[in-house]
Amino acid sequence: MLPEINSCVLFQTGETSYGLTTKFTNPLEIPVEFVEKNVKLRGKLHHITEKGLEVEHIPISIPFISPEGLLLIRLAGVELAAGGTAWLQRELLPKQPLWFQLLGRDSSALDCLVLVHKGGFFSMCLNEELLRQGLARAARIEGLPHHSRLYWKLHKRLLRAELKAVKKNKGIWKEQSYSERIQERISSNKFLQRLKQFVSRFRSSTER
Repeated sequence: MLPEINSCVLFQTGETSYGLTTKFTNPLEIPVEFVEKNVKLRGKLHHITEKGLEVEHIPISIPFISPEGLLLIRLAGVELAAGGTAWLQRELLPKQPLWFQLLGRDSSALDCLVLVHKGGFFSMCLNEELLRQGLARAARIEGLPHHSRLYWKLHKRLLRAELKAVKKNKGIWKEQSYSERIQERISSNKFLQRLKQFVSRFRSSTER
């Protein structure tokens, strides 16, 4: 298993005996408990598309008969900006080995944290790194309950990565002033918008 240094992977949960020998080729083949427990799976990159990463699942023990098929992996909590896909294509090698931690899924794709080994004890979380480079915006994390502790722990971490790009004028934040960038993040934050509406209604009711 890859070291957890400089990684946004939150658990050490590994593959069960079923996952050790089963090769998954479709999101719905993955047991529900794997997603609920945020299991990490090994994979090998095949393609980078606008929809996500097409990855071959590699079980710990390769079965004698190995089915063909690729899993589509979306980077959880990340909305790619212009240049994000090109950066991934430059950064990742053909057949790049990686780990993907399950956060959610639907019938067509998995929502995951994706971790790649960069040599030695260093590993990189692609979700965070795209935000640090200013090549993405922090977004809603699909698949996780929004009231859960895990959701807010991870969302806070992604926002911190994004803030580093804002402060350093990197990527999509390069052309705007600091105050404009902060204002844009506030105005685009639906939680803050709802909070403002609540405060406005509360003030109106007290003034009557």
